[in-house]
Amino acid sequence: MAVSSGKPPVTRNDPSGFLFVPLGGTGEIGMNFNLYGCDGAWLAVDCGMGFAGPENPEAELLLADPAFIVARRENLRGLVITHSHEDHIGGVARLWPQLRCPVYATPFTAALLRRKLSEAGLGREVKLQIIKPGGSFELAPFALRYINMTHSTPEAQSLAITTSYGTVLHTGDWKFDPHPLVGAMTDEAGLSALGDAGVLAMISDSTNATVDGHSGSERDVKKSLTALVGDLPGRIAITCFASNVARVSSVVEAGVAAGRHVALIGRSLGNYVAAAQETGYLQDAPDFIPEEDIGSIPDDNLLLLVTGSQGEPRSAMARIAADTHRYAVLGEGDTAIFSSRMIPGNEKAIAAVQDALVRRGVDVITDEDELTHVSGHPARDELCKLYKLVRPKYLVPTHGEWRHLSAQADLAEEEGLTAVRLENGDMLRLAPGIPEVIDSVPTGRMAIDGTNIVPLKGGVMSARRRMLFNGVVIGSAAVDANGRVVGEPRISAPGLFDQPDRLQRELEGEFRDLLEDLPASAHRDEAAFTEAACSILRRIVGKRFGKRPIVEAHILRL
Repeated sequence: MAVSSGKPPVTRNDPSGFLFVPLGGTGEIGMNFNLYGCDGAWLAVDCGMGFAGPENPEAELLLADPAFIVARRENLRGLVITHSHEDHIGGVARLWPQLRCPVYATPFTAALLRRKLSEAGLGREVKLQIIKPGGSFELAPFALRYINMTHSTPEAQSLAITTSYGTVLHTGDWKFDPHPLVGAMTDEAGLSALGDAGVLAMISDSTNATVDGHSGSERDVKKSLTALVGDLPGRIAITCFASNVARVSSVVEAGVAAGRHVALIGRSLGNYVAAAQETGYLQDAPDFIPEEDIGSIPDDNLLLLVTGSQGEPRSAMARIAADTHRYAVLGEGDTAIFSSRMIPGNEKAIAAVQDALVRRGVDVITDEDELTHVSGHPARDELCKLYKLVRPKYLVPTHGEWRHLSAQADLAEEEGLTAVRLENGDMLRLAPGIPEVIDSVPTGRMAIDGTNIVPLKGGVMSARRRMLFNGVVIGSAAVDANGRVVGEPRISAPGLFDQPDRLQRELEGEFRDLLEDLPASAHRDEAAFTEAACSILRRIVGKRFGKRPIVEAHILRL
């Protein structure tokens, strides 16, 4: 699998036929970004972000590298969003300036995207087209139709993509839940009718392909949370994904049933609740308590609905655990309930937050203790049911790590389907002929670095990683017109030694002596003198610490 340098490749004539190219989300959790091609025209489906995880400590959030489709954006008909989760929409505002195409979404997802685009200063630039759930539209040569699917956020849609070569069903995220609480049930009749018309291939969510049975119902979680909240004393804080509007609804109703006032803690929760109410959901929710008024409510009458279920370091729950939140406080006799699953890679961060809560005397309850969560993704029985409804000729597992993809491929083959295994960057020709991988396109990872997007393997992040493990050393010296050192040089080395101390003074003395020993030609050449100073710093710090830090020399010539 090729890795992109972050620069768009030179556009070439693309292969003819019906193509599928995953740029992100195949072989990993998050960063879902998929392309469909048809005789030179392209369609993008979803544009999400993912957590960097412990293997990339220099970054927090990642995006799939869009370079391949950016080079073809004049042929990009549009970006179609299946649902509102961050791993499907989190990259839209950040990558749209490179894509510059129309964006299509349902009303709820569009309401969230508007907020994100406005925050990025793109509210007036992006052509955001609203498609009703279950609606049809055309971006020639692609005829498109949304199909309602149940998931852990409203208006999740699968996408039927029809070209002259046949129809593909891109499932998005989904499950079968007879009692979803918020939003529509999966449109089984629509899926069956699509199967009757003939489906060439199904590009399928694999997240729970290793899980036997059924994923469970949101109604059961609501009953469990209502019972829990009704029995617990003290303050209660419940954390879940802000986008799980059904869960938010259940938590709010559980609080009201227990006679508790509910406060929303965390900006993303406010955004999701506002978008839900704007589009007709959560209409019966009570008025929420402002954060600054939390202290006026008796502990036994307060419920906090909090962001940070994945242990994000700047999230509300992480700050509460560290006792640094301005308003929300938990302590002895209070309870924190985690109503979510652990996204792979976040285990250590979540454990750290839970440990900090327990250290403060807070009782922590997770889905290992009580029924506080059910997945929004299909388990094996649900996958088999979908196979029977849609009856595709070919099954392409996506949306999951390798063990998930492999498990679904094996399951599909047990059910009589032909599975095609892919990785990010594979170009799969679906038709004409038997589906086969015909090429590999550049893929890679981009790190979200404040307001910038930089290649994960590029110079900025590589330097950040070196700084993290080896530190940074900055040497400063003043020299006269002849290049002779004036006064005492200074060395600062954040992360290597505390300042001031004896070791620092020794290094500064050695730095001065070695600078003065440089040949006269180096003293007169400013560039050569600076480079020599950097070399000296590397040598003396490497000798003392056994490390290779990033080194800079600042030379002031008087």
